[in-house]
Amino acid sequence: MDAPKTSDIVIISGNSHPDLANLIAKRLDVKMGGCSVYHKTNRETMVEIGDSVRGKDIYIIQTGTKDVNNNIMELLIMAYACKTSSANSIVAVIPYLPYSKQCKMRKRGCIVSKLLAKMMCKSGLTHVITMDLHQKEIQGFFDCPVDNLRASPFLLQYIQESIPDYRNSVIVARNPGTAKKATSYAERLRLGIAVIHGEQKVAECDEVDGRYSPPAVPRSRTMDAGVGVPIHPAKEKPPINVVGDVGGRIAIMVDDLIDDVQSFVAAAEVLKERGAYKIYVLATHGLLSSDAPRLIEDSPIDEVVVTNTIPHELQKMQCHKIKTVDISILLSEAIRRIHNKESMSYLFKNVTLED
Repeated sequence: MDAPKTSDIVIISGNSHPDLANLIAKRLDVKMGGCSVYHKTNRETMVEIGDSVRGKDIYIIQTGTKDVNNNIMELLIMAYACKTSSANSIVAVIPYLPYSKQCKMRKRGCIVSKLLAKMMCKSGLTHVITMDLHQKEIQGFFDCPVDNLRASPFLLQYIQESIPDYRNSVIVARNPGTAKKATSYAERLRLGIAVIHGEQKVAECDEVDGRYSPPAVPRSRTMDAGVGVPIHPAKEKPPINVVGDVGGRIAIMVDDLIDDVQSFVAAAEVLKERGAYKIYVLATHGLLSSDAPRLIEDSPIDEVVVTNTIPHELQKMQCHKIKTVDISILLSEAIRRIHNKESMSYLFKNVTLED
């Protein structure tokens, strides 16, 4: 990797993932910029930038963690502080974009990821680098360029180098919604796939509200009894079934995010019943909330492999099954190419829509 022209590049970081920021700065051979981010006694976020940023290209490393709202405010205030200090450009490196699951209209809610995108652009960001968005369409919410990098090459490399006898594996989609991603992995590894059908998807609760109440039908002697707006038939969840053979094979489940692990544990139990002798879970982002480490430790899952887009050192201390893949080299190369005005196409080589 060629050394970047570092005369006018400044890398600063919030409190979300300082270890990743230091790894990126080390790979670029750049000293971290002086930036202090702290909270006052009234919980307001304060940002103090120690170095001059006038006319320079600023790269802000900030990811989404469990303290998501503080992470967002830190990023917005840092970006606005750089904007008002006459920075030439402000690039946000957000390995895991918060609120990316709230990218569709739900009942009387709203599309929160669009609101977040508007806030980021208004704060002064001129470019965003992120990784494995939950839905690719989120890029369209931003008024600035967005590079959505992929972690799949790193996870594929892990499968080939760290899973013994991976040729005897089958890529498993935890539900039909992740079948495209599973197919993409399977085609690259020349393996078969299996799909778990009938498992409850992640809680997108369909609670009864006024939207589902039938419209009032006017009482009229001339009106037929059957006239009216047809009612949507309720979905009936089929019994859990594995489509594909996993007997005597290594089952590898792939997803973009692993947060609440109960659905992964339930899927692993089904795979174990069907004869899978080893079960791996691979995901780009490892939030691993609440008691996820304990559930993984007590489950049939043999290994959970995630990248370091989100810090999870504490969870690794609680569960020896959690492994980490370092993706700092990809982020640092993206920064180098953007800074030197080089093409980004190499980083998207052979990337498909399913990735």
